[in-house]
Amino acid sequence: MLTMAEVRRTFGSWIPRYISSLQTKNYSASTVEAYERVLKLFARYEMYLKENDGELPAATADFEDKTLGADIDVTSLDIVDFFTLIRNERHLSASSIHQYYSALSSFYQYLIKQDVLSANPMDKIDRPKIKDRELKYLRHQQVMEFISSLKNPRDSLLVRTIYATGMRVSEVCGMKIEHIDYNEETIRVRGKGGKIRVVFCDFDTLNMIRKHVGERKTGFVFEGRGGAALSPRTVQHVFNLYAPEGITPHKIRHSYASELYRRSHNIRVVQENLGHTSIKTTEIYVHTDLDERREAYHQYFPLANNGPESVAK
Repeated sequence: MLTMAEVRRTFGSWIPRYISSLQTKNYSASTVEAYERVLKLFARYEMYLKENDGELPAATADFEDKTLGADIDVTSLDIVDFFTLIRNERHLSASSIHQYYSALSSFYQYLIKQDVLSANPMDKIDRPKIKDRELKYLRHQQVMEFISSLKNPRDSLLVRTIYATGMRVSEVCGMKIEHIDYNEETIRVRGKGGKIRVVFCDFDTLNMIRKHVGERKTGFVFEGRGGAALSPRTVQHVFNLYAPEGITPHKIRHSYASELYRRSHNIRVVQENLGHTSIKTTEIYVHTDLDERREAYHQYFPLANNGPESVAK
């Protein structure tokens, strides 16, 4: 029978506390759900190892019925073996494994802050490398053509607002009328973790928003049932029906970032507008135009800056 001290060091004891902390920090419901699913799967994996003297399971089906009673103090090797099993069984890409990595890394960082553990087993594990980080996105004219193709004025304005401001779909859905400053052409946004930032919005888009809300002075700009905020799922449904193949609300935000960087060459501005904590995250979103790269190559690279004739010299 486990002692109280042992119970306090189990996954079953700490996963609910960790999940509660994420909810307190206003993490999105989808992220919380995904992290909880990963942690419980890993906890059951650890319980299998405990009950089988460290023998590795052949499949996740071998431990899906296990409890969460395993000790939270695990080895890096345990985690690597878990990742290998999951990747091979589910044929996951590096980007999908990245979510597993993030969930476990965040969980163990939390345990260290709570003085439950002194070392993070994730520190010895390399973050999965994503080979193709250049997500598909649309150029300015393509975005405008997509917006123009939408027959429903609300749907058209939704997409335009995402593109005009770079807001996340959850932020657009939660946008309130009272947070818009029409004179300054700014919108106050509550982003991830409850962080507040100010984004800019062009005059034409703001004018469309003003007409959309009519006489309303408060409340959500885009209303769902009963005056509640429009669900991100509703926005996703619009994209599923009408967007070019592979284009999601997130890709429109990506298009915004790429276009702003291409014209400004200021990655810090893009970072702040997107609400990214790390500039490394922003770097995934920015692209340089092929013609622009060609021009820079011919202008600055010593073997190319004199044109084809330089080779003969």
